[in-house]
Amino acid sequence: MASRLGQARPGAAPSGALTGACLAEPHHDTGPSHLVGHRRPGAVLTARLWVPAGLEPEQVVLRQVVDGEPAITLMDRAGHDEAGTWWHGPVRLVNPLNRYRFLLLEPGAAEPYLWLTAAGTVDHDPADATDFAVLSQDDGPDWVLDAVVYQVFPDRFGRRTDPRERQAPDWAEPHGWLDEPPVAGDATATAWYGGDLDGVADHLDYLQGLGVDTVYLTPVFQARSVHRYDSVSFAHIDPLLGGDEALARLSRALHARGMRLLLDLTTNHTGDAHEWFHSAVADPRAPEASFYSFRHHPDDYAAWLDVPSLPKLDHRSGLLRDRLLRGPGSVTARWLTGPVSADGWRTDVANMTGRHGMIDLNHQVAADMRATMAEVEEGTGRPLWLVAEHGHDASRDLEGAGWHGTMSYVGFTRPLWSWLSDPDPADALTWLGIPTAIPHRPGGAVVRGVRAYHAHVPATSVARSMNLLSSHDTPRVRTVVGSRDAHLVAATALFTAPGVPTVFAGDELGATGRTGEHARTTIPWAPAPTGAHHPTELADHGSWGPVDRVVLERYRQLSALRRALPALRRGGLRWVHAGDDVVAWVRTHPAGDVLVVLARCAAAGLRLPLAALHARGTGAATAFDGVAIVYGETGVLELSVRGPGSAVVVLEPAVPAGTAPPTENGDSRASAHHPD
Repeated sequence: MASRLGQARPGAAPSGALTGACLAEPHHDTGPSHLVGHRRPGAVLTARLWVPAGLEPEQVVLRQVVDGEPAITLMDRAGHDEAGTWWHGPVRLVNPLNRYRFLLLEPGAAEPYLWLTAAGTVDHDPADATDFAVLSQDDGPDWVLDAVVYQVFPDRFGRRTDPRERQAPDWAEPHGWLDEPPVAGDATATAWYGGDLDGVADHLDYLQGLGVDTVYLTPVFQARSVHRYDSVSFAHIDPLLGGDEALARLSRALHARGMRLLLDLTTNHTGDAHEWFHSAVADPRAPEASFYSFRHHPDDYAAWLDVPSLPKLDHRSGLLRDRLLRGPGSVTARWLTGPVSADGWRTDVANMTGRHGMIDLNHQVAADMRATMAEVEEGTGRPLWLVAEHGHDASRDLEGAGWHGTMSYVGFTRPLWSWLSDPDPADALTWLGIPTAIPHRPGGAVVRGVRAYHAHVPATSVARSMNLLSSHDTPRVRTVVGSRDAHLVAATALFTAPGVPTVFAGDELGATGRTGEHARTTIPWAPAPTGAHHPTELADHGSWGPVDRVVLERYRQLSALRRALPALRRGGLRWVHAGDDVVAWVRTHPAGDVLVVLARCAAAGLRLPLAALHARGTGAATAFDGVAIVYGETGVLELSVRGPGSAVVVLEPAVPAGTAPPTENGDSRASAHHPD
């Protein structure tokens, strides 16, 4: 059960050691509380650095790389109290991507030269790659920062038309709505449940009740499988899903509610039944023959992971890029304009697109798509989102004018899984492609990994990346973590970490699945009086077993908390504790910082001096399950950890004289309020 808690007693921080190394570190982030000012080319921002008591530098240097050459600025002391000191210095937005770091100078100390980068503090000269990074001009869509995304596998979410009223294609094997999905093999591509796009539109009340405002559809183009990553055309929507008109109806229904639609485009390959590939195979002189990499025409060609039914596209062809990526006549532009007017693309296997052997046009593909989307934005006034599928380190692909963000498997999913994992050995889960069981790591190792990865990625890209507990390509989170208790902890992380919470349909119901294909379960809608699916009510059981209504209600609560607190949507990040079994961070924001605590099991209580959190007390707080707030020593926020659980705590700011964040024409204060 959740408990609403009021004001913690204010007071000075107690003497003695802090609860963990995180609070003893200097802190800066690129959020609006610590990097202040309006971000535009040529602007001078104010970087705010917090140095806790115990570190007493005589001077702090801000080192920024300008036009490829380091530039040095001495920072100013801006305020001091018993908890520590604020230092201020200028960051100049002179290059498209601006990198900077801090050097704490304390002659005579054990560590007289201490660098602070986005990866943390080090006593040696680090590479520039982990410096704090800020774009001079962030032209990414603003609405994404507030979004809650719901991923729909169209064959499995809802259906308006009974499959018995439709002719199954020759490749399809009809299944009952509540049949268990296949785990592996050819059957995973042919198991047809009969979901359609009108069926998605029928359940928008349910999605809005969950706090969802953006629907992401896996591919909807005509294909020869239920996953539809083997398209036969990009010109039309699969008639099995209702065709072009059904997608337009769904888009209109979403936009009428103030919701958005994200589509899925495969830029790396097509199916071997695609009209382009048919032309390419039929005639080596056909224009489409240049769209593919033939080693020997017509039967030896490059394919995705050497799967012959998925021939790989060759982006050296300018004609291919014109048809697929560039300009108003391209596939990219067509579905972002009327009558569908989708709000962006998720790009399938974006990490592989344009890459083959010695050829690497990946950044060009991303730039082409982004430029075309910018043209559509200019014509329609609608900001559009471009997000890449990427299963490993995407940092080098996020530095240019291409993808706004990725599916954050490395920066979110894998670390969280490895902290909470407790799968049944009979499920035989592997580590996202690595032939080993999912590890069970302590919190310190997990936090170090997340910090190290995020240090290589601009914070704007982290903020516009999808955070997922699971997807149509992975086992279900419930199977990975093994219990409702751990699933609820994971849900708190999903809605409070930097990035866009993305719910795979069914996760909110406790659905299970041992592989990505097995995870593609249907939603068990209750029957309506007419015999169709009820628009909002759920049956008690799905194909996996009981519907977990406790988890469903928690998703609703957490989505509402995220909507209510700007820091959870738009704030920076400060790590404050990284124990084996308890992890905590603060989302920093001028409208108020928010503390998040996660516990995977019973553990020693957590004591956080309020002064070290820049807080005089706490406002509204929600403690879930095994975590509770203890009212004890004045000036200390104390939490007991009796078992798995979490807490979300609003911190009331303590701003001694001289430490208030500066503003530029009110910009940072204006950013504290965003209309919902």
